[in-house]
Amino acid sequence: MTTKTASNEQIHLAVQERYGRIATDFQTGCCASDAGADYVEECGCGAELYDVDVSQLPADVTGLSLGCGDPIAIASLEPGQTVLDLGSGGGIDCFLAADRVGQTGYVIGVDMTPAMLEKANRNKAKLGVEQVEFRQGQIEALPVDDNSVDVIISNCVINLSPDKAAVFQEAFRVLKPGGRVAVSDMVTRGKFTAQERADMSAWAGCITGAEDVADMATWMRAAGFEQVSIQKKDEADAELANVAPHVGPAQIFSARITAVKPQTTS
Repeated sequence: MTTKTASNEQIHLAVQERYGRIATDFQTGCCASDAGADYVEECGCGAELYDVDVSQLPADVTGLSLGCGDPIAIASLEPGQTVLDLGSGGGIDCFLAADRVGQTGYVIGVDMTPAMLEKANRNKAKLGVEQVEFRQGQIEALPVDDNSVDVIISNCVINLSPDKAAVFQEAFRVLKPGGRVAVSDMVTRGKFTAQERADMSAWAGCITGAEDVADMATWMRAAGFEQVSIQKKDEADAELANVAPHVGPAQIFSARITAVKPQTTS
């Protein structure tokens, strides 16, 4: 039997439909029944993923925490920095970042789902956070100026993209020289089959869009990044950015992914 490969547009539509439904229905994304038991166990879900107290945030923010880690914990944000969140959802990481960069900093959240952007802007109004802006767009074609961002964060979103090489190329473009990436995301050792990837429910559920760590590192370096690091969320002493591609079924897990744009580029 031949398995038809989904187009980039079909993947975007499946992802947008799922997260639009989550925003509207206010259900917890990675804990939804169609996400898969193994993924729910790995993901954790919700505000429990964060190392900081998020109780000051409204339930509309913490209840839409759909990540697989805590990018704020690895971003080392400083006052005055400009931060970009890829796939900002309900805004939780943007609001946490805004607290760290302060009034002299700025945070941009990019999301392609109108219902999520509407929810995020309502949350912004509740919190009165003026240094946060939400923009509609795809992370493969960011509505952000060249060399304008100090730090890029993202929480369980890059795996949803059908073109991860383009995501890292765009991230490199918008970062200032010396800027860095600090991402929590789902990755694999091994690859999903074409049949598994054709399951749009599993892809949109942050499962079968995940890629082997070797491919992720290759795309990041090809975009121009240096100091590429990929580590399991709970195994910071095991570096995976230099491992060879894994042969065998995909083993999915949450990872901390970091990299730096050189101070000078050719």
